[in-house]
Amino acid sequence: MISLLRLVRFPNLIIIVLLQSLVRYGLIIPILNHYGYDPVLSHFRFGLLVLATVCLAASGYVINDYFDIRIDRINRPHKMVIDNGLKRREAMFLHVILSFLGVFIGLFLSYVARKETWALMFLAMPLILWYYSTTFKKQGFIGNIVVSGLTALVAIVVVSLEFAMLERVHGSAVINSEACSTAWFWTLGFAFFAFATTLIREVVKDMEDMYGDEKGGCRTLPIEIGINYAKIFVLILTGGTLLSLWGLYFYIDILNSSDVTLWYLVGLITLPFLWSLYLLYKSDSPKAYHRLSTLYKIIMLMGIMFIAIGGYLF
Repeated sequence: MISLLRLVRFPNLIIIVLLQSLVRYGLIIPILNHYGYDPVLSHFRFGLLVLATVCLAASGYVINDYFDIRIDRINRPHKMVIDNGLKRREAMFLHVILSFLGVFIGLFLSYVARKETWALMFLAMPLILWYYSTTFKKQGFIGNIVVSGLTALVAIVVVSLEFAMLERVHGSAVINSEACSTAWFWTLGFAFFAFATTLIREVVKDMEDMYGDEKGGCRTLPIEIGINYAKIFVLILTGGTLLSLWGLYFYIDILNSSDVTLWYLVGLITLPFLWSLYLLYKSDSPKAYHRLSTLYKIIMLMGIMFIAIGGYLF
């Protein structure tokens, strides 16, 4: 059981559940209540959305490890699950089951919400995850962008389904309402943060796995441009993310009028980001890059937790 949870990246799945739950209950519903709307999406159907997302994410982790056996034997042999307790055909069977569940639930939600584009998205998702594991991952920055985009999508699908259901009850007027624009604005802000921190972390993970990736024929960013330039790239991304966050803080009145927001942004976002740059400068081994990658995951988690404060401000 422990090996299975490690294979599907159980902590990452918990973060997905937390992100989607906070976006809905900590952000969207408070915004709807602020503008006089009651949510239409039931708790059960929202739970189905979370389950579909988790199943597809877990299937992606399984198929990624399936195709990374050769690389993982070099980079992290002590953490391997496939061929070290779980047979390859068992891993493939698990991937198929998880993909089927995710797509089936997704198609049901697409039918309920009358969202044909959702049906295409859920049908395409297993193909994207498969193609990422076999091709995109070996094409450097393209693979990083794909993973980061999928992470942002985890938040975006929540607001999309919520307002699709609201539109069925209130008509197209709700889509043009201030409640809709506000919910989308805030959700896209958190989706951007998830995208940026995931992109930074993916590049750092590529630094950690550089030796095994090179042996496995991958052309990741650190391999293509070198460690030093990859560090400069991470520095630029981190600086750009921080500038964007502080720009939003000074631009949005309900943020800059809150002392809690200021101290949260300084203590739990900005200082950890600055500390990460120091660690980036000092890192010169896979173990050091692994610690840096863990720090970026914590920063992303802190950003997700701020959703609860964002909803409280309304």
